[in-house]
Amino acid sequence: MAPPFPTDDRNAYLARVGGALEEFLHGDHVDPMTRHDQWRGILERPLPDEGIGGDGVIDELVRTVVPNGARINEPGFWGWITAEPGAVATAASLAATVASPQRYTLTAFNYLEELSLEWLAQLCGLDPGMKGVYSSGGSVANLVALGAARQWALEQHGVDPSADGLGATKTALYTSAEAHHTILRSAGVLGLGRRSVRLIPTDEQQRLDPMALAQVLEEDAAQGVVPVAIVATAGTTNTGAIDPLRECGELAQRYGAWFHVDGAYGLPGILDERVRPLYAGLELADSVIVDPHKWLGAPTGIAATFVRDRSILHRAFTQEPANYLEGSFSDHNDIQSSLDSMGIPYADFGVELSSPARGVVVWSILRELGRQGVMHRVQRDNDFARQLAEEVRGNDHLELLSEPVLSICCFRYRRDGVDDLDALNEQVYRRLLRETPYLPSSTVVNGSFGLRPCFINPRTSREDVDGLAAAVVRLGDESTSF
Repeated sequence: MAPPFPTDDRNAYLARVGGALEEFLHGDHVDPMTRHDQWRGILERPLPDEGIGGDGVIDELVRTVVPNGARINEPGFWGWITAEPGAVATAASLAATVASPQRYTLTAFNYLEELSLEWLAQLCGLDPGMKGVYSSGGSVANLVALGAARQWALEQHGVDPSADGLGATKTALYTSAEAHHTILRSAGVLGLGRRSVRLIPTDEQQRLDPMALAQVLEEDAAQGVVPVAIVATAGTTNTGAIDPLRECGELAQRYGAWFHVDGAYGLPGILDERVRPLYAGLELADSVIVDPHKWLGAPTGIAATFVRDRSILHRAFTQEPANYLEGSFSDHNDIQSSLDSMGIPYADFGVELSSPARGVVVWSILRELGRQGVMHRVQRDNDFARQLAEEVRGNDHLELLSEPVLSICCFRYRRDGVDDLDALNEQVYRRLLRETPYLPSSTVVNGSFGLRPCFINPRTSREDVDGLAAAVVRLGDESTSF
């Protein structure tokens, strides 16, 4: 009798799906909404009583699902800070899926979990003493870092929040009004409360204002509020701004707060010597996050949280041992089997117990590219933002909304005699998405609606950047022709 889940055809299935993916990435395909009724009609059906078998499923994947995937892989996609993963990283992710479905026990995958974290910290210029843990993305990575901050800050006041809760302690988090909104969610999940987050005003370059921060800290100190953490951003997702890290870190030290740096997108920017001075003060951080699934080109679902003292993570997130799990491993030094030890207890350093082996993916990228390869990628993408900014400055019908710092360039169409430039640019944006291969996001900068391409796409060329500027001018002119 055949097993219920046969695997004999794995290589053939992977070859067919691989061919379909290659065609999807490099062949001609249209937006899936243009043929929505077609693929929806094939896929939309009740739960089948009998399966169609592996060959049937692969047929549907290859013919219907893959060709109607996301446009993120197109050279002109610059909307989200997510890009097509590299071939090596994709292969490494698949290898982990099959050969190490969990990151635990004494295997090569478990070893690469820690080694890759060390390499990643070195790449991003972190203190050698900082240790990390992987999670599924920046949202969870920030949650883990701020969980450590909550643990540390409350311990200074004789409270163990992970064991006993916050009690009546009044707390606050401090971050920029441009900070990622997951900071607010982390405060809610951690029991600090979203209303405890102080959103500090920014300057005209969208950087946190340290004088305003100091004033709020002083006011809260007078009210007996415990400052849990100051969160600075090294590369905001809106404009790529880098907060004044040194001033924020020094204020954290002065007021007894944890200093966290959210570098989910922008931390690898430190590799570009033109902006490296803006990262001065990073060495003061108690925790830092970075998402390899952004600028490094890893498959989506990989972020890292680094802290100076990983024992704080253990106190904040330990799940308490279970007989069936931790009790199955040996406490002795006589290790002879990969199953004698769980390895480094990453499950106690964050919110995930079951977790894929993500380190092998990061290892594969850094082993393939090395520091110089990643540096070239970062500099190239930053160059694209600067190229676009120059084109904007040189055209009377375009306006720069923020000077590029990293690989984001925010701009808009403008023309004399137009009363509502926001409405006009929203119209231009919708036409870009529907009529052209150029796919930025939109945003608001200093009250103005504009276009926001973020260049981390490895398939983007200088011609694509030129094409975006020309398309915006053409669509704007067509929309304002009198």
